[in-house]
Amino acid sequence: MLIAAALTVGIASAAEPNEKVITVSGTGKVTTSPDTVIISVAVETENTDSQKAQKENADKMAQCINALKSIGITDSEMKTTGYTMYSYKSGSDSIFGGDKTIYHVRNTIQIKTSKIDLAGKIIDTATSNGANNVNSVRFTLSDEKSQEMRDSALKAAVAQARADADAVASAMGISIVGVYYVNVDSSYTPMVYAETAMYKNAAMATGSMDEAVMRATPIESSDVDVTASVSVAYIIR
Repeated sequence: MLIAAALTVGIASAAEPNEKVITVSGTGKVTTSPDTVIISVAVETENTDSQKAQKENADKMAQCINALKSIGITDSEMKTTGYTMYSYKSGSDSIFGGDKTIYHVRNTIQIKTSKIDLAGKIIDTATSNGANNVNSVRFTLSDEKSQEMRDSALKAAVAQARADADAVASAMGISIVGVYYVNVDSSYTPMVYAETAMYKNAAMATGSMDEAVMRATPIESSDVDVTASVSVAYIIR
């Protein structure tokens, strides 16, 4: 876990005429490894019969979900995030023939789990059991770890802010005698995106899905940065 802090310093008169403060703004950053992976996959089907397109999609999605359960993914770790159905007219190069009404059905589910070591296996299992689109693979922090890291970032920001305020006060020959106010800004925990999804989609588009499935999909997570900022006004004499 890495911690960094940045700050700005200013001296100004407080609201009270005889009170002066030194204001320090610090930003703490904690770098840690993610403990949660979020994977979005979809099943897409097409048919000239709308009911057949829906049924084929439902059957493939059921197969996909059951397969994911077989590798340890629970119901609580999966949810439907989108379902669409639309029609369009086919072109002359369509497998259904030209000028036909084609019904396109897309069902998207999200897998959010702490089993980040299963990321590659989740993709392989889904795509070999009905899913034909991997939308995204993201790594992030659970609420519990995010709060823990935010606490560390805040402590780093406050500690650095006080140390630098002391240094500035010493250089100016003044003393810090109290705290006038503290503002805590919102923290930020970014998502880290994996690039494997685009390669999986490319494999499907080029018809090399058999080869893609045979090889285990390698997924490596990157570190996640959590930042938090504070502004502290110290009373000086």
